[in-house]
Amino acid sequence: MDGFGRRLRQLRQQRGWSLRDLARVAAYDHSYLSQIERGVRAPTAALAETCDRTLDAGGALLAAYHQHGPSEDDMQRRTLLRALGALATTAPNRDIGLEAIRQGVNHAARADEDEWLAIIADYGYAYYTRSPSQLLADLTADLAVLQTLVSAHRDPERARTLLTVAAHLSVIVAMTAAGQTDTHAARRWWRTAHRAAERSGDVDTRILVAAWKVVGGCYDQRPAAETLAASEVAVNLTGNRATAAIAGLWAGRAQMFALTGRHAEAANAAVQVERITERLPDVVTQDVESLWGWPEHRLRHAQSYVYTLTRDQKAATAAQDRALALYPPSQARLRAQVELHRAAGMIYAGHIPDGLRHAADALDRLPVRQHTRALHAVTRQVLRAVPTSQRSLPAVDDLAARLAEPSAP
Repeated sequence: MDGFGRRLRQLRQQRGWSLRDLARVAAYDHSYLSQIERGVRAPTAALAETCDRTLDAGGALLAAYHQHGPSEDDMQRRTLLRALGALATTAPNRDIGLEAIRQGVNHAARADEDEWLAIIADYGYAYYTRSPSQLLADLTADLAVLQTLVSAHRDPERARTLLTVAAHLSVIVAMTAAGQTDTHAARRWWRTAHRAAERSGDVDTRILVAAWKVVGGCYDQRPAAETLAASEVAVNLTGNRATAAIAGLWAGRAQMFALTGRHAEAANAAVQVERITERLPDVVTQDVESLWGWPEHRLRHAQSYVYTLTRDQKAATAAQDRALALYPPSQARLRAQVELHRAAGMIYAGHIPDGLRHAADALDRLPVRQHTRALHAVTRQVLRAVPTSQRSLPAVDDLAARLAEPSAP
């Protein structure tokens, strides 16, 4: 596929784009695209189609792809996807199919496919841009392929990579299920993510799963003590390193401490997050569109959450201003959460009608299809900020009524 890579580079350079420019627009990891251009890795049909459309190539990239033919891996994946289609027609509903896949991933331990590292990167971007229903449909397909590949290989040296992939994808399923208020499925997938991470033997993957689990625990009403205890185990694995997952782990702990009234511990953890962020390489902090990066707006979001609940109005406002200035358009849901933090702070400061109005406006600006469990959890925090003596205000009922609207499909 060297011819495809050369043609891709030529068309990209003709537009005056860097690899990062193309990666941002096409929603692929820039290092993956670099490998494609250099002929280190073979493209997939989906990548060829996306890049052809993104670069306005008029079919030139698709022609280059088909001239050389799909890679063996790509043909295998297509075959497996056709098998998945047959499975989908026999399963009574998607949930049964997804549960069968989850069980398969639980027992998976023997495979490795380099392509899956790029798939992980893809989902880091897709989490913010695709609808939950589309995301789950895509994950169902990829997890089915993953479980089949895992079952087909017998080389124990290659188990780590594929189990790492299983852990990453299971995290996204768990978070998406939780966002759709499917608590039962979310908890199962968190267990699967934890099991895959443990069996992979990869410390960073174990930390990543713990990080996202503690963050999710701030929104899905899991027992705080259980969530913090699990995060404590992960903290003991971090050493003196600085990674996006470690920053996320401490951010989740800071938020959970604040949520449970442990304000001094929350403030200390928030300071730890900032120190870790300062040590991260640019490639991590500049990855603003991906779930797996740690850009500044994620730091400020965590600070906004923590300082709002600990009633540090000055610090909360500063964090909110910075986060709102930094958020990319693709992350409107998280921007809305920060606006809700601001609304809660206004109420704590005594500006109750203004705070309630600000919260209602934040929800109304976001399409109902993007309303998630996390967003509604933060809205309930706004409502809890209202003093008991003021809860008869019509604006309180008006805001509460928005929580009865359907979450994202």
